[in-house]
Amino acid sequence: MSQQFESLIARAEDLLLKLEAFLQPKPQTVDWNAAAWRWVENNGSGALQAIPYPHQIRLDNIQFVDRQKAEIVRNTRQFLQGLTANNVLLTGARGTGKSSLIKALLTEFSAQGLRLVEVEKHDLVHLPAIVNLIRNRPEKFIIYCDDLTFESNDIAYKALKVVLDGSLANASDNVLVYATSNRKNLMPELMVDNLATTNEGGEIRPSDTIEEKTALAERFGLWLSFYSFDQAEYLAIAAHWLTTFDVAFDDEARKSALAFTYTRGARTGRVAYQFARDYAGKLKLHD
Repeated sequence: MSQQFESLIARAEDLLLKLEAFLQPKPQTVDWNAAAWRWVENNGSGALQAIPYPHQIRLDNIQFVDRQKAEIVRNTRQFLQGLTANNVLLTGARGTGKSSLIKALLTEFSAQGLRLVEVEKHDLVHLPAIVNLIRNRPEKFIIYCDDLTFESNDIAYKALKVVLDGSLANASDNVLVYATSNRKNLMPELMVDNLATTNEGGEIRPSDTIEEKTALAERFGLWLSFYSFDQAEYLAIAAHWLTTFDVAFDDEARKSALAFTYTRGARTGRVAYQFARDYAGKLKLHD
């Protein structure tokens, strides 16, 4: 019986070893021939998933943000040439070209070694792993975070702070973070933060809490603000997009462009693009 029991134990241990090897995450294979990736989480870990057809948009198609465009292009060119450059935070009104500007950088500079890694807000906890994965690559990587805001109890911002500032390990020279947000303070500032703390067990130095919440945005070395477009700018953007679809911007198109804003409640570059697609499609539609 004792010999049979020992044999059974040995077989069980062998089975457990095989099972452990099977369950261990396999090293990910990254398609480094791609120009853009998104981080995809899987069973607590993650992988860089290549984007075979990234959104192609040209810098010339983004209008009325010339100063912001010039600044981010300059910063990106410094980065590509191995010079010092800053992480960038693009904040302001919706639909004014913040995300499009970052995507257009890939179109403009991918031939010079620029690469884009899209990371959702809930995956920012994996930023250190992502940076370690690309640290020794010869390409230059922009980690792209769209619509970046955090809740008060969100721990993902701490991972972002480490990548922006570096920890004991130096920040990687081939990685920058470009993020967009509709508000400048990425962490919410609550009214209670500004009230004197009188309750037992409360924050002794409430100013420290406020500084912690506002300090994240300050870790971006370059801030670019975007503002809403007026009617003339909106119409000019709509006219530009119509010309890309080989449609003339005449009086009828102008009236339609203005009417289109009534259903959207805004005059933005995004709405102008949506109008142009709708209008051009209707004109070319065959019965």
